Amino acid sequence: MSVSDDDLLAAHACGDTGALITLYTQAAEAAADVDTACFFLTHAHVFALERGDARAADLRARLVAHGRETPL
Repeated sequence: MSVSDDDLLAAHACGDTGALITLYTQAAEAAADVDTACFFLTHAHVFALERGDARAADLRARLVAHGRETPL
């Protein structure tokens, strides 16, 4: 699934952190390279942490796997 800028902007505008986590995760999965994917994963992770969302652990693990976060 392709994530549009409009989708992200709309979720930001209404403060829908659940949608932002989903959209940034989807954008990471569709990214053409690891750097871009990790950029989106970082955003998804931050929103998941802010929300106390259970997806934060998986998002962090993905960042660790790419060397963008240190293991605990």
